[in-house]
Amino acid sequence: MQSTEINNNNIRIGYSLSLTGPVAENTKSARLAHQIWETDINEKGGLLGKRVELVCIDDQGDASKVPAIYEDLMDNIKVDLVIGGYGTNTIGASMPAVIQRNRLLVGLMGLGVNGVLHYPNYFAMIPTGPKPNSALTEGFFELAAEQTPKPLTVAILTADAEFSRNPVIGAKENAEKYGMSIVYEQTYPLSTDNFTSILADIKASNADILFLCSYLKDSVILVNSIAKSDYQPKMVGGAMIGPQSASVKKELGPLLNGFVNYEYWMPVPKMNFPSVNEMLLKYQNLAEHNDVDELGFYVAPLAYAQMQVLEQAIIATESINDHVLAEYLREQEFETVVGTVRFGDGGEWNLPRVLQTQFQNVIDNEINQFKDSSVQVVVSPKEYSSASLIYPYSSAK
Repeated sequence: MQSTEINNNNIRIGYSLSLTGPVAENTKSARLAHQIWETDINEKGGLLGKRVELVCIDDQGDASKVPAIYEDLMDNIKVDLVIGGYGTNTIGASMPAVIQRNRLLVGLMGLGVNGVLHYPNYFAMIPTGPKPNSALTEGFFELAAEQTPKPLTVAILTADAEFSRNPVIGAKENAEKYGMSIVYEQTYPLSTDNFTSILADIKASNADILFLCSYLKDSVILVNSIAKSDYQPKMVGGAMIGPQSASVKKELGPLLNGFVNYEYWMPVPKMNFPSVNEMLLKYQNLAEHNDVDELGFYVAPLAYAQMQVLEQAIIATESINDHVLAEYLREQEFETVVGTVRFGDGGEWNLPRVLQTQFQNVIDNEINQFKDSSVQVVVSPKEYSSASLIYPYSSAK
């Protein structure tokens, strides 16, 4: 097991991130946001009169390595606190070790991690609210149901991976809620590099909506395949991991036009929360020279907010005791770069705030056009929207 030399006079916060592997682009963004917070808090004098030191270990995108990493952090390195890594797979893998030791855990962007475990000291930094599985995709299906004529049939195409299971559960619930029938459902291995035959089968089903739950690499292949296909769903997207990333935006450019997909924060006036632009300016200045997602919109605000809630709880309670902090997190609300956060049942946000965005009028592969919300507009929910949905997909393509 990897060991790390630590200054015992610091407040040490340990965790793992998949800094290598298939989601490294997102986790590197989280790591940079955490480092910015670490610098910011130490420039203010640290916490409880001590410097803060983050101890981050690369789990290499392999969830099977995560339990041993957390055991080492808590039992051998003896960090003062642990936080969750990025995403459902690795946060879920850390939970048994955390629960066994009755420690606090604030996880980053894990969907429905605590739905079965009901661990009282877990808190989720993801704006999917008390019903995370359905909240991630409800806006997608609600938007579809508002169109004329209303789409009635859905094809579901998802990667065969742990992260896709909860979004698919939610998609099925929402399709039923909004009066749509599932006429095609298929999973594919993450190694799939050709979707031609699958798209032909979906076209044969004549599905009005194509719902996708994909990872970074296969998202790119899917968008390219759909652009070349003669299958024209009325609406396409939903739960893709990839279009949020700067590298994917640059690679796909105008091929993204018309796709509708979830986001958690976008640079629209209604989401100009206190200090978010200041934090992102620091992030983007550093990202430019550090091989990290150039925009940071998807992961960085939530990663910074993950540390802010812990910071505010420590300051308010004057404690780093897991139980004291967990009790405070359950009872209070927090002002962060992603707005006001209050935790509810299961440690989820008490209210959902998932955005649906659509790519519109992307003209080339230059990243500068994505630095505001002019070509990736918020179409749902209405309180944060910046433009209207272009429907059907062929009209925006």
